[in-house]
Amino acid sequence: MMKMEKWLLIGSGGREYAMAQSLAKNVNREVFVAPGNPMMNVIDRVQTVDIEELDFDDLIEFALDNQIDWTVIGPEKPLSDGIVDRFTNAGLKVFGPNKEAAQLESSKEFAKEVMKSASVSTADYATFSNYDESIKYLEEHDFPVVVKLNGLAAGKGVFIIKDLAEAKETLSSIYDNNVHQEILIEEYLEGQEFSMIVMVNGLDIITMPLAQDHKRIYDGDKGPNTGGMGAYSPLPQFGDNVLNEGLVKVIRPVLDEMHKRGILFQGFLYAGLILTKDGVKVIEFNVRMGDPETQVILPQLQGDLGDVIVKLMNHQEQNVDWQSDRYFLGNVLAAKGYPGKHKNGLILPQFSDDKLSVAYAGVEEQDEQLVSSGGRIMMVIASNKDLKKAQKLVNQAIADNVNTNDYSYRTDIGDKAFR
Repeated sequence: MMKMEKWLLIGSGGREYAMAQSLAKNVNREVFVAPGNPMMNVIDRVQTVDIEELDFDDLIEFALDNQIDWTVIGPEKPLSDGIVDRFTNAGLKVFGPNKEAAQLESSKEFAKEVMKSASVSTADYATFSNYDESIKYLEEHDFPVVVKLNGLAAGKGVFIIKDLAEAKETLSSIYDNNVHQEILIEEYLEGQEFSMIVMVNGLDIITMPLAQDHKRIYDGDKGPNTGGMGAYSPLPQFGDNVLNEGLVKVIRPVLDEMHKRGILFQGFLYAGLILTKDGVKVIEFNVRMGDPETQVILPQLQGDLGDVIVKLMNHQEQNVDWQSDRYFLGNVLAAKGYPGKHKNGLILPQFSDDKLSVAYAGVEEQDEQLVSSGGRIMMVIASNKDLKKAQKLVNQAIADNVNTNDYSYRTDIGDKAFR
């Protein structure tokens, strides 16, 4: 009998739910998720472990005691805090970038400098660390502009500013919150945004299907930025040439530049890109899979995610197959009030349609009942050969089963593909 592989996955959200599902497809593999969420225990061969994602000592102890074969890191915070360095030093196999490589996400300044050296197209920018200088700069600048917090902001540290009055209001609140906050002020790029995620070991790259995330809380891209309200993949409006341009003009040059600097990148590299009239440009980098993109990308994988990771890390040749005749589209259900002050402890909607799947995120157990906990609670996903049909399936199921007094959601996920 084959020995069971043991994998540890760090994180607790919808992204990790989809990763756990994908890893657990292999019947010879047990998947532990720390800390995970209660709905992950329902997946065959998956169990949660009550250790927080930043408790590196206990995570390492657990991995050693349980003879974990591989660890995969989901979220950005443990990566930027150096979890990979700690695991590697303890002699453990881990998939994710070390602290130095994770600066592509944890420092927007570092990412811009790498792009500049690699001649990768991105928005022009200037950096500031106080209110007066940034306003002085904006008084002589055209609008709209984009203001970004330098550092991790869980997808919420980006503001699109349409005029000087809005700039003063936004910057006041930023500097009231932290008087030394570093910000980047960038030119606003026109075009259609999309997410390109690849798996990397040094200069070896495995591409994944493109996806499109929807960051704003309301339909029509209105309201504040969130961690992401829905996604779909693949993208029918872009041909293979767009994926190829992203690979040739963004991913490879950035990895070459990291290599030149003696920085080894291993793990998931996420390029937030925009197709402008001048071609593909970079909006930002993340050093992990996106949430909610993961939930619509990984179901397309024909093989075994764990096997892909092991072969990549061993520099073995492989052909990775992605299904090509279906679209996956998912809508996030967020607690009413998110991304601001929101309700907690909400009853979870139930979906019985077997044409749908659900990726659970902000869920906890209270008085022996599962309830909502946090902002983004779950993602309802449909797949279909017709993207419009997938959108209709999801929207209809949500309309039939979700209490709009408790939950917010969008109905226009995927609309950009139809324009």
